[in-house]
Amino acid sequence: MTTPLIDRDILFGNPEKAHARISPDGRYLAFLAPEEGVLNVWVAPADELSAAKAVTKDRKRGVRNFFWTHTGQHLVYLQDKGGDENWRAYAVDVEAGEERDLTPFDGVRADVQQVSPDHPESILVGLNDRTPQYHDIYRVDLRTGERQLVQQNDGFGGFITDDDYQVRFAILPTDDGGKEIHIAKDGGFEKWATVGMEDDIGTNVLGFAKDAKRVYLVDSRGRDTSALVALRLPDGAPEVIFEDEAADVADVLLHPTTKAVQAVASNRQRKVWRFFDEAVEKDFAHLRTLARGDIEVVSRTRDDAVWIVAFAPDDGPIRYMRYDREGRDATFLFVSRKNLEGLPLRRMEPLEIPARDGLSLVSYLTLPPDVGDASRPSSPWPMVLLVHGGPWARSSWGYQPYHQWLANRGYAVLDVNFRGSTGFGKRFLNAGNGEWAGKMHDDLLDAVKWAVDEGVAREDEICIMGGSYGGYATLVGLTFTPEVFACGVDIVGPSNIITLLESVPPYWAPFLALFKHRVGDHTTDEGRAYLKSRSPLTRADAIVRPLLIGQGANDPRVKQAESDQIVSSMQDKKIPVTYCLYPDEGHGFARPENSKSFNAVVEAFLATHLGGRMQPMGSDLEGASLEVPVGADHVPGLAEALA
Repeated sequence: MTTPLIDRDILFGNPEKAHARISPDGRYLAFLAPEEGVLNVWVAPADELSAAKAVTKDRKRGVRNFFWTHTGQHLVYLQDKGGDENWRAYAVDVEAGEERDLTPFDGVRADVQQVSPDHPESILVGLNDRTPQYHDIYRVDLRTGERQLVQQNDGFGGFITDDDYQVRFAILPTDDGGKEIHIAKDGGFEKWATVGMEDDIGTNVLGFAKDAKRVYLVDSRGRDTSALVALRLPDGAPEVIFEDEAADVADVLLHPTTKAVQAVASNRQRKVWRFFDEAVEKDFAHLRTLARGDIEVVSRTRDDAVWIVAFAPDDGPIRYMRYDREGRDATFLFVSRKNLEGLPLRRMEPLEIPARDGLSLVSYLTLPPDVGDASRPSSPWPMVLLVHGGPWARSSWGYQPYHQWLANRGYAVLDVNFRGSTGFGKRFLNAGNGEWAGKMHDDLLDAVKWAVDEGVAREDEICIMGGSYGGYATLVGLTFTPEVFACGVDIVGPSNIITLLESVPPYWAPFLALFKHRVGDHTTDEGRAYLKSRSPLTRADAIVRPLLIGQGANDPRVKQAESDQIVSSMQDKKIPVTYCLYPDEGHGFARPENSKSFNAVVEAFLATHLGGRMQPMGSDLEGASLEVPVGADHVPGLAEALA
């Protein structure tokens, strides 16, 4: 019996409800849900979910980031324009039904710095309105929008503040790719700690103990994996609270007001918690009996009496529950995508693949439904190699719509944490320095070889696909190793590292030294020659396999020019390419209409070149802003659907 196709709308349309958050005083529950087809924030009395009403009125991109403040009646959400990432912060009074733009400035990016129970009427916000490269810190009144300068920024990468809205530390990027942590003193700052380039990504300040006499850090200095460390102020004497030799600290649970460490998690293949509070440990033990999946405490009341808990499995939607700790009473709230329940979703297998030089690559494999419960197929399948973005990020275990979609269409799906990925210690991270299109690509090739040797994949039917750095890796795959992959899907991937680094947003300027040391130096002749040699654009004439590109016109990180220039080069050389451009998107596709339309194109593209199953495009291009300047005729049905 053939497994039924799962409709793309179920996988990539709006969730029915998501992102449940309880107000700090416990009176209200907020969540995201569509209104008129667009995600907005809804609020209900905490004990009467059915009375929920939409409190925001977005009609374009949808709201995706919001949080409660400590007034008990205000929440704040962030929104940009067309994906430009110039976020504005909006405050909503859920009782009066009033909304206020707290940062009404065009071309300015607002970053929320601090939200404190000690000052419930205001929040701290970073704004680069004075100087595009640097964010000054302002205290902004939630009711009036009045703002007061707290800290002018004349060259720091950022600041660390406490619950009293005092600036305690400043972070200064250094020319060697590391940073200095400067402590506030006598109205200025003085150097307090130095973090070298090798530790820069793995060492960061988390916040302060309640008495403000200790500061919590995730710290990789003097060790391989990042540990949770408390440093005494002002002398910096360290106390190691938790470390895992196999993986970095991935999450820390602090009490909302006492700031005591309750639990710490690390994540190599799966997330594992270590408890420092006996009551919390018993809570987790009870919660594990209620539902499958990794447990996330996503929201809590100020007194820590009520939790909103998310259960995240690999083969189903996220389940949200309200958990009253005193009686260990759990109340089901909702699932994020009810239509997923009962569908033939697949389990995700964590595994480790050896690289040619001995590094171990934590990876995740999802097999098509027809394989059944076997850990390996009886015969190989066409495969999609997914490459995560960043590259200083990672793939993790859990429900992943791309895995489920592609497996349902008849593809094995392999997701690889190549060197340079975060979470596995600094030796693994720093093994990626200077290795774009080098050993980072070798890791992907080693994973492909493993899949072929294991009988998972057919050697001549493998697609490479990814977004951002994953898009770059796709272009590398088709230009540096043109015969390995049957086809490629590049989503907002850079084609020329030099132009990428020359066009970063101005507020990334303080961190360009880090890019110079980890990627290459675009400011010297030698560095530019090296970066040119690692740029797919230089080798565009080597492409012999089909390529599909997706790009947002407003992308501030990987500008449209990155896709334009490789498409133009391929056209000049009469090499076929299909280019999907979205004029109302940025670094990825936020509008469900756009996401569904692009995936409809991807599905037809893969079916043509790998032979998997395909749901007709149907109406999935309706409502999307999709433009196809080049190559619509190369994807069956695309030109007709556009017409």
